[in-house]
Amino acid sequence: MAITLTENAADRVQRFLEKRGRGVGVRLGVRKTGCSGYAYVVDFADEVGEGDRVFEDRDVTVVIAQDHLPYLDGTELDFARQGLNETFVFNNPNVKEECGCGESFTV
Repeated sequence: MAITLTENAADRVQRFLEKRGRGVGVRLGVRKTGCSGYAYVVDFADEVGEGDRVFEDRDVTVVIAQDHLPYLDGTELDFARQGLNETFVFNNPNVKEECGCGESFTV
């Protein structure tokens, strides 16, 4: 089981954490939504809970709730800029389908 970050994603997370001034890392997860079932959640991780799994990559701590791990295992987190838009991109090998708008997915 592993979660990895590209250099762009790691740099962006580190800058967010430095600007914020606190936090142990980034928390990744999923939530039920949209036409295909699940959407990604990215947030600051201020602490590691009892039911969390912790991954380290490129000097960034990634925290995932144990029950979200089956949806995210093997995922590479990237950060991309397209014109004026900036976003985290999930390269998730577990995704079977994505909705047409790109907001949700099924596993």
